[in-house]
Amino acid sequence: MIKLVEFLVKKPDLTHDEFAEYWLETHSPLAADLPGVKRYVTSLPTDPEKSEYDGVLELYFEDEDALSSAFDSEIGETVLSDAEEFIEVGAGPSMIVEETVQVDRT
Repeated sequence: MIKLVEFLVKKPDLTHDEFAEYWLETHSPLAADLPGVKRYVTSLPTDPEKSEYDGVLELYFEDEDALSSAFDSEIGETVLSDAEEFIEVGAGPSMIVEETVQVDRT
């Protein structure tokens, strides 16, 4: 399993609350429909004023081919286009990683 991790930077004309509302209520339902997505996690800072980034996105896929196929799809194109409505695309770092859980006490 691989994971796409992105640190998000909101559009400058949005407040943190507007950014969070759009991300969670408008964009997330679109992204949840990406073909092949296994897990979709959004994280918001507990103190946005002291945070370098406005949010963290984690998308899990079976492999890199599944990730590529998801964003090459019609839904993927819609998700990418919608992202431009509320974030500065490419402004924050992103990585594709293989997750290794060291401890899970949940």
